Amino acid sequence: MSNWIKTNELFDCKVPYLEELFAGKEFPWEIIPDIKTYIKELVKNGIEGYEEIQEGVLVGKNVKIYPNAVIEGFAIIGEGSVIRTGAFLRGNVIIGRECVVGNSTELKNCVLMDDVEVAHYNYIGDSILGNEAHLGAGAICSNLKADGKDVVIRADKNYETHLRKMGAFLADGADIGCGCVLNPGTVVGKNTSVYPLLSLRGVFPPESIVKKADNIIERK
Repeated sequence: MSNWIKTNELFDCKVPYLEELFAGKEFPWEIIPDIKTYIKELVKNGIEGYEEIQEGVLVGKNVKIYPNAVIEGFAIIGEGSVIRTGAFLRGNVIIGRECVVGNSTELKNCVLMDDVEVAHYNYIGDSILGNEAHLGAGAICSNLKADGKDVVIRADKNYETHLRKMGAFLADGADIGCGCVLNPGTVVGKNTSVYPLLSLRGVFPPESIVKKADNIIERK
């Protein structure tokens, strides 16, 4: 189980401007506190082929931003991505290539890799979504425990993150059903699908189907 939560087991980082952010991080929660500083440096130094459309916001080629989307710096939006009406990028957001950020979707201090879809009424705070990850309508990555204490990852042992705000880590190809709540510190493995309307906490294996928190079958 310990391998299921390691950065290199969850994500295949192909986004050139993300490689240094991920380098040397054994576990993905180690990335979360560095997002703000890292994105500031990227905006300051620029990315080849990217344009600063407003202060602190870099956008690649063929990006479509619909009217009434709100984007606060710092933000990077990869080429070919779509930001639909009503989306709210609250700052410190890095988006890869060919992503869809939909209506009433809110992003804050997070990383979306390539081909991610968060198309309808989603919240993603202090989280990382891998390549081709997908959130169904109304699914959220909750980033604050009710008691306000630091988030603990419960796997083969308890991993102290020393982070009060931390959401979920969805590996490449993870698919989350409509209306799910991923509680702080949830990790979903590669190519794992989660049934709709579940409230989950903990670590879920790769190549699986999660029918309930205690009913997980191998994907065949």
